[in-house]
Amino acid sequence: DVKRDIIMLHGLGVELPSGKYYDTSVAHYLLQPEVANHSIARLAETMLGVEATPLESLTGPKGKNYREVSQLTPSELCGYVCEHADYALRLKPLLQARIEQMEMQRLLCDIEFPLIEVLASMEMAGVRIDVKALNEYSRELTQKMDILEAECVKLAGVPFNTSSPAQVGEVIFGQLGLDPKAKKTRKGQYSTTEEVLAKLKDHHPIVGKILELRGIRKLLSTYVNALPQLINPVTGRIHTTYNQTVTATGRLSSTNPNIQNIPVRNEEGREIRRAFIPASGNLFFSADYSQIELRLVADMSGDETMVGAFLAGEDIHALTAAKIYHEPIENVTPDQRRKAKTANFGILYGISAFGLSERLEIPRSEATMLIDGYFSTFPGVRRYIDQSIAHAHEKGYVSTLYGRRRALPDINSRNGNLRSFSERNAINAPIQGTAADIIKIAMIRIYRRFKEAGLQSKMIMQVHDELNFDVVPEEIDRVREIVKTEMENAYHGRVPLTASCGVADNWLDAH
Repeated sequence: DVKRDIIMLHGLGVELPSGKYYDTSVAHYLLQPEVANHSIARLAETMLGVEATPLESLTGPKGKNYREVSQLTPSELCGYVCEHADYALRLKPLLQARIEQMEMQRLLCDIEFPLIEVLASMEMAGVRIDVKALNEYSRELTQKMDILEAECVKLAGVPFNTSSPAQVGEVIFGQLGLDPKAKKTRKGQYSTTEEVLAKLKDHHPIVGKILELRGIRKLLSTYVNALPQLINPVTGRIHTTYNQTVTATGRLSSTNPNIQNIPVRNEEGREIRRAFIPASGNLFFSADYSQIELRLVADMSGDETMVGAFLAGEDIHALTAAKIYHEPIENVTPDQRRKAKTANFGILYGISAFGLSERLEIPRSEATMLIDGYFSTFPGVRRYIDQSIAHAHEKGYVSTLYGRRRALPDINSRNGNLRSFSERNAINAPIQGTAADIIKIAMIRIYRRFKEAGLQSKMIMQVHDELNFDVVPEEIDRVREIVKTEMENAYHGRVPLTASCGVADNWLDAH
């Protein structure tokens, strides 16, 4: 966990020299990305066959006599830290040999290791939050909830607690009888999960309102009311933790708060972004890859129609709809484009006709027509998918263009569900993983160029295909030039990458 060490040492006025480290957890993550724990203690046990001293033996178990690490004396800590340093040193050659054997040396040394310093710098920079805006939004959402709750009670005809799954179940299934075949759980309650209720949305207006209420409650508890509590009293900012060794695909994740999961598909969720603001007097700059995964599909599959559409600057979703529905592109309706867009992205995740019909709320026959039409329009994509699945069946894994592997141990399972899940990963992992690799390359290059140019502006957030910056106004043109250049030149294939940029006084308006 070198990132933590960089941040800790920085707080003590010590700067770790760039690149002068070997992070055993990051190295092991490349070897086994599906494993949750890459700690020195676990690796010592699995790779060295030794049992590391647990920290709890020094601090004591959580409780009355528990002591924080900072309360321990150097002499008490000495044996523990020396043991872990020794294990780290002994693990390096074992990890390195396997990295080289699996041909991931460049991925490790040119992407993952340099990224550690970039993420440390982003975590230390943090992001400013407009607490006043969030408090106002909290009041607005609470008022909306009160109105929705009153409407639910009116529609039910009896008072009930909309927060209680048991009472919601009794109203929807017991009193209103929206599904006579509804089954009860072992505890004798009706299931009211989002999946169950979503299927009943068209049966009664109360269902949609209950789902809306749940969404607002989650926004309030997870973000609107929680973000102000996460502000560091010293810096006045929130400092999310970027996790480099968690997702199996190579994407970054974040915690405290999880900024990757802030909802963007509905107005209530998007509004949270308005509270993310730059330092006083600065600008919020956002840059986002445009359809990077679809561009990579075109590049990796070599499909002539898809490659040609991107090179000609055509609307790929409108073109897909025109081909599927046999309409001139200028006659494509917004609804047809929406369905084609869902198909474009869904097929990358191995979506079935059943899944597509559920997502679009259309008959299964129309979903089948959409998928068949998609593959007749883009036969190269069909070939790519078949080749990816065949490679996975033969090798037991798939790789990104940079050599990142995703093991698929169930690809040849006799269990159809396990096998189908693995086949969907065989299609998507190389695409999503390559996109993750590319944005990491862009982040490293941008960070280095900012340092070389002596810029005060900082990269402060990464959310999937998007980078965000706190920019000194005088540097905005230089920042835009560096960010756009490095994002668009991080990878060169048949289809060029494009990054769209925006500037404002908050994240929502900048994006």
